[in-house]
Amino acid sequence: MAVIKDSGERHLTPPFEEEHSELRATVRRWVEAEVVPRQDEWEEAREFPRDLFTRAGELGFLGLKYPESLGGQGGDCLHDAVFVEEIAAAGMAGGIGAGIGAHTGIATPPIWKFGTAEQQERFLRPAITGERIGALGITEAGAGSDVAGIRTHAKKVDGGYIVNGSKTFITNGVRADFLVCATKTTEDGGHHGISFLVLEREMDGYEVTGKLEKMGWHSSDTGELSFTDVAVPEENLLGEENKGFYLIMANFQWERLMMALGCVGAIRWCLDATLAYAQEREAFGRPISAFQAIRHKFAEMATKLEVGRAMTYNALRLFYSGQDAMREVTLAKLFTQRAALEVADEAVQIHGGYGYMREYHVERALRDARLGPIGGGTDEIMKEIVGRGLGL
Repeated sequence: MAVIKDSGERHLTPPFEEEHSELRATVRRWVEAEVVPRQDEWEEAREFPRDLFTRAGELGFLGLKYPESLGGQGGDCLHDAVFVEEIAAAGMAGGIGAGIGAHTGIATPPIWKFGTAEQQERFLRPAITGERIGALGITEAGAGSDVAGIRTHAKKVDGGYIVNGSKTFITNGVRADFLVCATKTTEDGGHHGISFLVLEREMDGYEVTGKLEKMGWHSSDTGELSFTDVAVPEENLLGEENKGFYLIMANFQWERLMMALGCVGAIRWCLDATLAYAQEREAFGRPISAFQAIRHKFAEMATKLEVGRAMTYNALRLFYSGQDAMREVTLAKLFTQRAALEVADEAVQIHGGYGYMREYHVERALRDARLGPIGGGTDEIMKEIVGRGLGL
């Protein structure tokens, strides 16, 4: 199927510069040449191969924003932003993007921001090369959006902690080599009693209890974990004891911005792929793109792309400049997740019966997009943040 490349792309948009355009081209070449041809196979297998991490590490994609002294590329969040958007725009399946994104976007940043030099050497350096895979462990069966309600507990003992509890919906959880894990370190837990410990899969009592079957993101492994008297040495405490809630909040803006960027890329892909199909597919003797109703659908899809991109890039500019961008990031996350779902749904509708066929991939785009309004903070949580910001 021929695809019209990036129907809505403009040239450089602040804060991007020429080097970011070059990175986009490099990322796209990698995805189209080495990922897209095999990802149907990986979707079927319900995971992508571990060596994709090492390949991404070889190409420098896992350490774009980390310093060269740790094996990174010495860039910043703008380079990461380009990577996140472009892998989706190039057609990478959501599950693969989720697995790589969980590693680079939510598991390793706390180690960089809050870890000691020794922790960075032990965990971040091999994560940048793809030698070790990371995951973030916050969500539990009874604590999703309410992160203060976690029940996993770490009891202080001589030389470290004894951890008991469980986590669920953990992306990379099945094969993660280390888990940046939120635990209660006081009896009550809550905002002032949470700490982060780095758990390692070889620790006694650390167990992967299940691999979850999901509606979308089929090529990512999503795990359930349990911890039974796991002995964690004191040197695996990340940041200060009982200050873990601040660590959680510190990365929320980036996680949500990363999700918005991914949706901007996903909308670009859906629009391009569906435009190509509509110009090839004929009905009543002419391409379906010639029908007014179809053109109007494309106009709506293109509008959602432009609005989502403008909101997301504005939030990125503020975040990059060091300003508090919570409101703008929240609005961008809220809009783009729903927009990506709506655009994917329209793409399936325009494809008609072919939209259900795996070879056209829009059905996968629709399934993958459904998590957006839930993950990283539900739509309801996003609306609550915005409403409170309005003084309500």
